[in-house]
Amino acid sequence: MHTPSRILTFNTWLAASLLAFFASVADAKQTNSAPSLAVGAQYDTTHVYVAPGDFDTFVNSFTATFGGKPSKRGTFNVLPVPSSTEGQYVWTPVGTLSTFAFLTPIPYPFGLERTGYLVTDMDQAIKEARAAGAEVIVDKFKDPIGLDAVIQWPGGVKMQLYWHFTAPQYGQLETVPDNRIYVSADTVDTFVHDFLRFSHGKVVSDDRQADAGEIGKPGQTYRRIRIESGFGKMQVNVTDGHLPYPFGHELTGYEVKDLDATLAKAAAAGAKVLSPRYDSSDRSSAIVQFPGGYIAEIHAPKAH
Repeated sequence: MHTPSRILTFNTWLAASLLAFFASVADAKQTNSAPSLAVGAQYDTTHVYVAPGDFDTFVNSFTATFGGKPSKRGTFNVLPVPSSTEGQYVWTPVGTLSTFAFLTPIPYPFGLERTGYLVTDMDQAIKEARAAGAEVIVDKFKDPIGLDAVIQWPGGVKMQLYWHFTAPQYGQLETVPDNRIYVSADTVDTFVHDFLRFSHGKVVSDDRQADAGEIGKPGQTYRRIRIESGFGKMQVNVTDGHLPYPFGHELTGYEVKDLDATLAKAAAAGAKVLSPRYDSSDRSSAIVQFPGGYIAEIHAPKAH
């Protein structure tokens, strides 16, 4: 027989649980209905770290391959602790780079983040990232032109959020690059769920039998998820980690109209083709390494 005190305790627990549940539902609805914090795909910058002696050679090679131009170069402390780096944006029609050549040792965990996403409100972005399941591994700090933070998603995917005191104005891209993410089957669903909540993006394809020749394993299949959001495009490659070099080292995939012509430009500008052209169902792709060590995927869609 239940005593009144036990019934009261149970009812109190039940009421608290229901309140917590409805509060979480309301919070999720509020988060999903909130406007995206993204500014635009042209502000999704791949972070490239090179040695000071390779800076000019790298930038010249990259722009000779894709077009575009670099910003004026400067020397700054862009971190929350003492450091010094040469820094430069590189704008191209197929994607933007934030390029760094550190003159001092690089403090941890900088250099491990792959991407910078421009947001409309830094405090709100940090709040929404945490609510979506990200870990803030470098809390908000000020640099010479704005605010920054570094977050980490399930699966270990690190990226930087940034906001400028004076809003930048970059032209639209001709093609939007892929942020190429490699994760395990153990964490992919959590990563995708969390990132979609933060980015207000959508899955445009989820192919569980994609041609693994795209990641250096012809004759096999893998799961490939493509996401689009206000931050740009993302390709999530789900693997067992048995990847032949150089796959997994590339951070970004650049879309061009003519792959062979682009590879010829890259080679003429000092880049090396690490993985030659591979033709899959919807695109042809290759992996190249630019002077200074930056590795990138380049692809062209197949005509239908």
